[in-house]
Order: sequence, then structure tokens, then C-alpha cells
Amino acid sequence: MRKYAFLLLVVLVQCSLALAQQIVTVPKPEAAGFSSERLKRLDREMNEWVNKGWMNGGTALIIRNGKIAYYKAVGYNDLDTKSPMQKEHIFRIASQTKAITSVAIMILFEEGKLLLDDPVSKYIPAFRKQQVLDKFNPADTTYTTVPAKTDITIRQLLTHTSGLGYAQIGSKEANAIYAKSNLTAGIGVQDDKLLDAMTRLGKLPLMHQPGEKWTYGLNTDLLGCLVEIISGMTLNDFFKTRIFEPLGMKDTYFHIPAEKASRLVNLYREDSTGKLVKAKADMLNGKTITADYPLTAFSYYSGGAGLSSSIYDYAVFLQMLLNEGQYNGKRVLSRNSVRMMTMNQIGDLARGDDKFGLGFQVVTERGSARTPAQAGTFSWGGAFATSYWVDPKEKIVMLFYRQLQNSTKGEVVEKFRALTYQAIID
Repeated sequence: MRKYAFLLLVVLVQCSLALAQQIVTVPKPEAAGFSSERLKRLDREMNEWVNKGWMNGGTALIIRNGKIAYYKAVGYNDLDTKSPMQKEHIFRIASQTKAITSVAIMILFEEGKLLLDDPVSKYIPAFRKQQVLDKFNPADTTYTTVPAKTDITIRQLLTHTSGLGYAQIGSKEANAIYAKSNLTAGIGVQDDKLLDAMTRLGKLPLMHQPGEKWTYGLNTDLLGCLVEIISGMTLNDFFKTRIFEPLGMKDTYFHIPAEKASRLVNLYREDSTGKLVKAKADMLNGKTITADYPLTAFSYYSGGAGLSSSIYDYAVFLQMLLNEGQYNGKRVLSRNSVRMMTMNQIGDLARGDDKFGLGFQVVTERGSARTPAQAGTFSWGGAFATSYWVDPKEKIVMLFYRQLQNSTKGEVVEKFRALTYQAIID
């Protein structure tokens, strides 16, 4: 009898651990260590931001210890018809794609398919013996170069220290140089192939010597290309089979299927008077891309910006990382890979008070003095006003999604964080 009792105890413990790894709904926020009364401040402020015209609508999801403390949508998906924003809507998450691509690279690293300090030229010869921008003439966009001291590496792509710039949304030098080679930020590309584009990128100058600065750029698009080359799969198929399906992520896509098209949220922008109007085209520095790009089939999978997702789906991905690489009994990464991804990987390079890991901004002790976020919190966001944070010390996953092209009301993001942390009661 003791043997059977022990086995039953083991089974119960295993079931309890499995449940703890999943996102679950609880009757009251208090079960997740939050105050129902203090969370009403977040209700009030989010609705006030809608009333002031700072956003048409938004969705927020706060999870602690795997328990949902707050999951609400406010405002409107369509300001003209007053159709409400829904929690289940699908958002263009743009640069939140980067974290998923970074996880894909770490999966291949764990399988022995690559090393993080491999030169990119090992896989794409165009990145061998690159040049670095020296002088740039804005009048005619001509430039001079000097040789790169080393080839760029996969680790430098993950940390944005390679010297690659961003097309369309980068510096004036990067915008001009990349435009002449028909390179884009990766959103809505119809007439190009990823490997072709990245090969052209390899022949262009770096913005600085590899490893010497932090520069946000096309690093993660290049990582996506490496995933395709090394795995022999499209990035779309790799994401689906190695990340989305194991985690049960059913609403994250490069191309939203027709049966879910109605769930894509409207994209708004501020006009010259500050009024919110629907964004339709010319979304990236004059490049004509319609706001409905997630509904159009394409084969150029941008690992830096191409995905759309629901707030709950992305929360599952983040909960997996908080769980040290596993969710609902499925392991995507080892705990040490997650540790590497979420620690300072750029040393003393300048990044303000915070640092950068392998795909994430990471809050330092110094940075934690400025916000309620604990040191070790990792985060990023997307160009169309989506944001997320994971605080391992507080065991919190929190996401705040709007869908705005050029919002000047960035203060609401920091207010959202403050309103979340102030509601913790344990």
C-alpha cells in the first residue's frame, strides 16, 4: 500500500508541476498575487487613453505564476462603426518576431547545427571580408569604406552588434545605401527572395566595425535566412513545427488564413492634427505597403518583422521562456539556453542603463532603479505599438497591445508598467 501511495503522490506532484507550467484562469486576481481594487486603476487609465484619443483601443494581459490576473480589451477596433476591440483579435507584431527567430537559432544551436560564434560567411559567402562605412556624402549617397576587422558572427546578429543597419527605418546612411540595393525592413515583401536579399546585404558596407557598437538593424532577418539554410526548411515551416505546434500557438502567422482574416485589427495612425485615422499604405518611409499585408500570401519570411499574433498566443511563447524553456510538458529550449538569451551579452557597450542579451533587452540593477521592473526583466516590442515584458523575479509575463503606426503617446507604455506593478500585493 505504501508503494501505491508513493506512486500516487508522484503522479499528483507531476500533474501539479504540469499545471504550474501552463497559463490558467483564476477566479480573482488575488489568486495571482494582485489586488482587484488596485487593478481598477488600470481599467480607468486604459479607458481614459481611449477617451483622450491616444489610442483607438488596446488589449492587456498580465500573468503571474502562470495565473491570469488581468486580461481585457478596451476601446474600438473601428472608430467609425464603434465595433469593439476584442481580446481574441490578431495584431501585427512586427519586431516581436525577433524573439521567435532568436529561439529558432538557439534550437539549432542545441542540436549542434551551428555555434554562436560561427562567422555568417560560413553559410552565406557574400559576408566574407566585408567593408565598413567610412565617409558618406548625403548629397549623392556615395561613400568610402575600410575593411572590416573580422567577419560578423551569429552571436553579433543576436545582439545587434554586427554593424548591420536597418533599411527604411534606420540611419540616413543605411536608408540610402540599402534603398539602392532594393533592401527593405522585411514587411510585406512580394517581389524578392530572402536569400537573394541577404546576399545583396552582405555585399554592402557595415555601419561600424563588428562588435564595437550596438546598432539596431537587419540582423534578425539575416538570422531567419540562416535558419532556412541550416534547417533546410522555410522559416514559416520551422516556426510552425518546432515552436508554434509544440506550444499550442494557434493564432501566430506570417500569412493569416482566410478563416481568421476578420480577426486582424485595424491599423491607425495620427494625422497632422493628432487625430487617429486608419492607416492604409505608405507605411514605411514611402514604400507602398498596404495595412492588410498579413492577409496576402508571400514566401519572403522576415524573421525580424513578419509575424502577426494574438496577445494570448504570444503570452504562451513568453511563458515558455519564463518556465526556462518548457510549456505544458513540451520542452523547446534548455534552461541554460534561456539563461544565455536573457543575460547581458554586450559587455560594456553603450545601451543606456540596460543591456542586451540574445534577442532581448535586459534590465540591469542600474536600470531597475528607473522603473518597477526587477533586474533581469527581458523585453522588446513591435513598431505598431505592441510591447511585452517578462520579469523572472516576480514571475510575471505582461503584454500591452495597441495597433498604431506612429503614436506620439509613448508615455502610456510606461504608465501601463507602473499600473501593473503597483497592483502586486504579496
